[in-house]
Amino acid sequence: MVTGQAAPGAMAAAGSPSVFLLAVNGQIESGQFPGFDDLYCKFCFVYGQDWVPTAGLEEGISQITSKSDVSPTTLVWNFPIDITFKSTNPSGWPQIVVSVYGPDFFGNDVVRGYGAVHVPFTPGRHTRTIAMFVPESTSRLQKFTSWFTGRRPEFTDPRVVAQGEGREVTRVRSQGFVTISFNVVTKDMKKLGYDVSPGDMQNPSLVPVMEGIHKY
Repeated sequence: MVTGQAAPGAMAAAGSPSVFLLAVNGQIESGQFPGFDDLYCKFCFVYGQDWVPTAGLEEGISQITSKSDVSPTTLVWNFPIDITFKSTNPSGWPQIVVSVYGPDFFGNDVVRGYGAVHVPFTPGRHTRTIAMFVPESTSRLQKFTSWFTGRRPEFTDPRVVAQGEGREVTRVRSQGFVTISFNVVTKDMKKLGYDVSPGDMQNPSLVPVMEGIHKY
């Protein structure tokens, strides 16, 4: 019986990766929201159509935290994030969207801030501080009605914060900051022709990649 042997080129093609992996863990560390206390946060990831989560959680909700005598201006959550993606294309690089909520004068849960940031695309440990914002009513009557009824303006889906479509017609106001730490690991990106090492981020060959990332 004669058995065939695969050509070296075919074997190399079979062994080459068709996707790359992005593993992210870390935590939503803390927030600063002057004038507010007893807040909790939610997070979710937004990514392009070529991306698929393979492990971990795409969304979560933290515990309620309060300011302390040790840190009277900071709310500490230390809420873990952990997710792994696979993709064939860096366009649509994942973003994390954070929403912060807390009680108003009447005890209703209202949004205290929205914000989003891209997952860092260089491997290693990173810290990002997100400037948060809230939507505003467009008239004084709406502002009074919102305050009186406890129904403040908010997005029906927080993912719109990362997408940008329609945001230009939304009136917003800056309110607070949230700090997130990331530990990023990538696999097989170089084998697919993408080099995201820190020293190469100004390489002209990466410009199309970066433009694709910032479309989301």
